[in-house]
Amino acid sequence: MLLASLVADDSACRVADLGAGAGAAGMAVASRLEKVDVTLFELSPEMVDFAQRSLRLPANAALAKRICVKQADVTLRADVRRDAGLLDNHFHHVIMNPPYNDAGDRKTPDALKAAAHAMTEDLFEHWLRTAAAIMIPGGQLSLIARPQSIADIIAACGRRFGGLEITLIHPRAGEDAVRMLVTAIKGSRARLTFRAPLTMHENDSNAFLPLVDDLSNGRVGYKRKDGTTADNRPRPSS
Repeated sequence: MLLASLVADDSACRVADLGAGAGAAGMAVASRLEKVDVTLFELSPEMVDFAQRSLRLPANAALAKRICVKQADVTLRADVRRDAGLLDNHFHHVIMNPPYNDAGDRKTPDALKAAAHAMTEDLFEHWLRTAAAIMIPGGQLSLIARPQSIADIIAACGRRFGGLEITLIHPRAGEDAVRMLVTAIKGSRARLTFRAPLTMHENDSNAFLPLVDDLSNGRVGYKRKDGTTADNRPRPSS
């Protein structure tokens, strides 16, 4: 839900959710922003099926009109990538929650979960290459990852993305960060910014602090600090 909050764009735009799983983040974006069309890209046929079944639920009927699901490997390149629906210069926003566990971490015995959680070599380079290819100039990249991946993410952004804004997420005050939110703009040459950290809970409580509760429940978006969004960029024709 924090990943979904990074899309703070009230205009009509297209959002790609790479490695969407069952589609929770992309659906949350569509639920909060009524002018957004979302495409969920997921490799696992089981997860694709879950997403499609969710969109067939009567409660999601309104969302289903603005969301489509495509089974695709987000690391594809060139014509094969385009044939899978990952079109060049097409999306205004690309969001992703990539597999975040190091390959050496203890793995779950569940094969489906292991594939969804285990990081592969050069993952961010492959995923961000695709994100840059399918995004309009000036479009926004948004992702959530572990802080340990910061060097890989910065390296993968390279000259593709600039104006990185990084927010560390801490469970409680005094505890180490467990996740980070990252946004960046395609083609920007602005410098990296570390934003004020987000603290999830107060002291020993498991309840969210007010801002995190609003973000997690889709009441507000987490806008970029520099005010840059994809909503003032030229819109390519459909």
